[in-house]
Amino acid sequence: MHKFAFIIHPLDVSYVARKFSVARYLPACVVERILLWLPPLKTSYITGVRSPYGETEGWLISCPLTSRQMVTLPEKAVLDRIIQAGRLAEKLGAEIVGLGAMTSVVGDAGITIARHLNIPVTTGNSYTVATALEGTRKAAELMGIDLSRADTVVVGATGAIGAVCARILARECPSLTLVARNEQKLEHLARRIVKDTGADVRVSRELKEALRGADVVLTVTSAAEAVIEPEDLKPGAVVCDVARPRDVSRRVAEERDDVLVIEGGVVEVPGEVDFHFNFGYPPGLAYACMAETMILALEGRLENFTLGRDLTVEQVDEIGRLARKHGFRLAGLRSFERPLSEEKIAAVRRRAEEKAARR
Repeated sequence: MHKFAFIIHPLDVSYVARKFSVARYLPACVVERILLWLPPLKTSYITGVRSPYGETEGWLISCPLTSRQMVTLPEKAVLDRIIQAGRLAEKLGAEIVGLGAMTSVVGDAGITIARHLNIPVTTGNSYTVATALEGTRKAAELMGIDLSRADTVVVGATGAIGAVCARILARECPSLTLVARNEQKLEHLARRIVKDTGADVRVSRELKEALRGADVVLTVTSAAEAVIEPEDLKPGAVVCDVARPRDVSRRVAEERDDVLVIEGGVVEVPGEVDFHFNFGYPPGLAYACMAETMILALEGRLENFTLGRDLTVEQVDEIGRLARKHGFRLAGLRSFERPLSEEKIAAVRRRAEEKAARR
């Protein structure tokens, strides 16, 4: 059996309070100062991951920095903390380690971390892409949206996940808008997609403007706070939020019953898995990035699989194939950590059609 580890971190100080109740009574700035002094922690031991071809077990390792700290502290300091967490994984006996949430985007997206460890590293981004696209296609179908005619927007398009999502979506969505802050990178990606697919690709740095007419949105920025609000979306829009922390404000769920927001990258893990840790999901479900690490351990692919910011379509296809082989699958559609029934989606679609008819 090959064992794995997966590095997580508190998205904000409220996550710290789940582990240390005293944090509830302290100002956020104080909690974050305390985190600077905490070493990486073994959070739990994962058991029961079994496929028809083998089994694996592993550890959750916590890197005690919040998302805000990950993007505001000096890059070297953050990378050093993540490398410390990776070395703890090595000491425990892991043979491959995955990077979760913001640990996968700091610096060069895992390359430097891999150079400082004696075990392979993966960000999990390839399987995250595969599941996000599968969920987006399913949600669009249930909302009556034909991707070949839809105005589709990829937010965070120049990042590792966003770029390969855009390249794959361009094969199915001839009308595609790419949104990111770096105009030079946007133009380079757009030219590449046009050359590969001939799609009608536009670029924009103006998020609100791009969202206004979008039928389908796939969003995967590395922002520490939500970037999409209720007023940004048209009735009937489908939004796949792959980012952690979330790109879509919770206000969208509270105020827009005519918009469908789904989570990207939540999968069912084969076997009777016990994480011995509460992610806020029902038993047996995990993020796709974590699942990628498990899949590679099950397959015995102890190698740096997904690193850096240049994911390939071939990587996405390969990890999708391995996932199917070992029995991993998309965990239906979920929105803000809750399952979406087809009846619920049908109700969203009806309200969107009613609002469109009144316009």
